[in-house]
Amino acid sequence: MGSLVWTFAAILTILGATVGSTRRINEGNEALVERLGRYHRKLRPGLNFGIIPFIDEVVTEGSIKERILDIPPNDATTQDNIRVKVDAVIFWKILELQQAYYEIQDIEDAIRNLVVTTLRSVIGMMDLQETNSSRSKIIRELAANLDEATEPWGVKITRVEIQDIEAPESIKLALEKERSAKSERLALETQAAGKKKAAMEEAEAIAGSVQRIAQALRDNPDSQHILKYLVAQNYVDASRRLGESSNSKIVFMDPKALTEGISEMIQADTSSPPHPPGDGSRASNGN
Repeated sequence: MGSLVWTFAAILTILGATVGSTRRINEGNEALVERLGRYHRKLRPGLNFGIIPFIDEVVTEGSIKERILDIPPNDATTQDNIRVKVDAVIFWKILELQQAYYEIQDIEDAIRNLVVTTLRSVIGMMDLQETNSSRSKIIRELAANLDEATEPWGVKITRVEIQDIEAPESIKLALEKERSAKSERLALETQAAGKKKAAMEEAEAIAGSVQRIAQALRDNPDSQHILKYLVAQNYVDASRRLGESSNSKIVFMDPKALTEGISEMIQADTSSPPHPPGDGSRASNGN
């Protein structure tokens, strides 16, 4: 009977030692084991055996998956002395759990402080306009500096994102006014250029019309009738346009009076034949 008890106790002891020396680690995690207060080994995902009770101790179990660290908006001063708020997000993961546990006290707090310090340094080397137009440059420099600083901690910075760079409200209003003034100036310049082009085209068209009319009047013996027709037509068009205007004063003019002076000039020009040069001098010599 006594031997049976001792046998049962031995079996329980062996089972307890076996269970106590086994540790299950979930996928995506790792654990560190210390033996008598010193680092001994790392436990991988799955069942891990050989942990001696009262001698070995699992001091930490941490995730080696990628994590997200949201950095709240922090103040930074640009090169042109403008204070802005920068909001960033950091993606990171632990590559060496041993270094992350033994080299730094609080890994997340350390990364957060490092991001804030590095952001202020990078923003301080740019003016406000450059910070808004060169976010990719800020991200590259921030990622490179963070990756270099966190390497001794066994940490890898996988990605950096700048969510927002917010300027003071007074600066926003000033920039908005500047953009509005620039847009208005551009619109006025475009309108002026359009008017100038239209005026030049109209002047060229009028000059061409005048040349064609002048040529037609010179070549046509009925030039007076043509001229009267053109004057009458312009008179009718002008009267119609004035009648359609609601705020214009309508003045009626006699087209006959408009053409009489021009007709007289044409008659005077056509009725007096040109004198050949030298006729006047010969007549005076004959007298």
